[in-house]
Amino acid sequence: MAATLATLRSQVELALAGRVDSPFTLCDRKVVENVSTGISEVDALVGGFPRGALTEIFGPPCSGRTSLLFSALGARTTHAEACALIDGCDAFDPHSAEAAGIDLKQLLWVRCRTMEQSFRATDFLLQAGGFGFIALDLSDVPRELEHRVPLDTWFRFRRAVEGTPTILLVLEQEEPHAKTCASLVLRVEAARSHWKSTQPTRAAHFYRYPFSQLLEGSQIRAEMIRSRTHQGIRIDFQDERDPLTRNDKSIVFETNESFGFYNLSPK
Repeated sequence: MAATLATLRSQVELALAGRVDSPFTLCDRKVVENVSTGISEVDALVGGFPRGALTEIFGPPCSGRTSLLFSALGARTTHAEACALIDGCDAFDPHSAEAAGIDLKQLLWVRCRTMEQSFRATDFLLQAGGFGFIALDLSDVPRELEHRVPLDTWFRFRRAVEGTPTILLVLEQEEPHAKTCASLVLRVEAARSHWKSTQPTRAAHFYRYPFSQLLEGSQIRAEMIRSRTHQGIRIDFQDERDPLTRNDKSIVFETNESFGFYNLSPK
């Protein structure tokens, strides 16, 4: 067996000679810079979003994907970083984004209507450079269309972002599609919702007055599926709050809903 392995090793080294130096030598990984997601609990779980890498966030509708995206965009635009959002189904709401703390002057909004437009725009921005954060939002794209994306597309994105200061974030529905091309994969799901009544306490009954309840906030569970740059949960929370639940792979954080009413009447 040892002689067979030695022979096979020699054959591989001979075949790769001149192309790959020391194919059986483990190379040290470069130090990857991770930046805050804007949510201390998530930072504690995954160490932040890695630069020069592809990150996937997936989950069902109303699972907190957009809240996490807005938080990350708010954190990056606050630091005056140029950010880009490739909106796969033209579903982005600038009013909600601004209410969440995103500086729209630092954000390039690319409105797309097809998968082809979305991927071409992402490819173009990655090749152009200059962006600290690029988000590809495929949350509303049908799953059957996402399954049709060739795997080499994700490999191309990974190669394009490697060695750059850019964070590439992809939002998807029920499952991740980039496979091993993603350095960080997070699954999110709604844990509990908080409702605020618009009626007096005695009348605040959801079933009798279903339209008297406003969504005040939600608890979102984030689970780390895979991470190549995991820094553990030893990072201190910036706001000195403890997470609601805490273990090696999942965390719960809270989101607050902002309701704004805009004058849409003609002037």
